[in-house]
Amino acid sequence: MTARPAPKSLQIVSAFGEAPIFKAGDEVRIADRMPVGHYRVPRYLRKKIGRVEAVVEPAFVDNEEEGYGRNAGSRRHYYRIAFPMIELWPDYTGSPKDGLRIEVFESWIERV
Repeated sequence: MTARPAPKSLQIVSAFGEAPIFKAGDEVRIADRMPVGHYRVPRYLRKKIGRVEAVVEPAFVDNEEEGYGRNAGSRRHYYRIAFPMIELWPDYTGSPKDGLRIEVFESWIERV
C-alpha cells in the first residue's frame, strides 16, 4: 500500500521566513557576539564549527528576543548541532569519537 499525501486542508504551510535555512549535514559556525544580557548560547561555543544533525520542528518564537519584548511573534528553527570535543577543547584527550550535541537557535548560526 502506498501512502497518500495529506489533503491540502491538513498540509502545514510555513509563513514567509519560517522555513529552515539549514539542513542535516550542513557545516555551520556559531556566531561570535557578546551581547549584554542573558543569551542562551554558551560562550565556549562561539566561533566553533559543528555539523547540523537535525532540524527541530516546528519553528519556535525567538525566546531571546521575546525575553526583551522585541519579538512580534516571528518564528525560526532550532538545530541540533554536533561538535567534536577537540573542536571545543583543543587539549581534549578522550576518544576522537566523543562529541557534544546541543540545540541552537537559528539566529546564532552561520553558514561555513
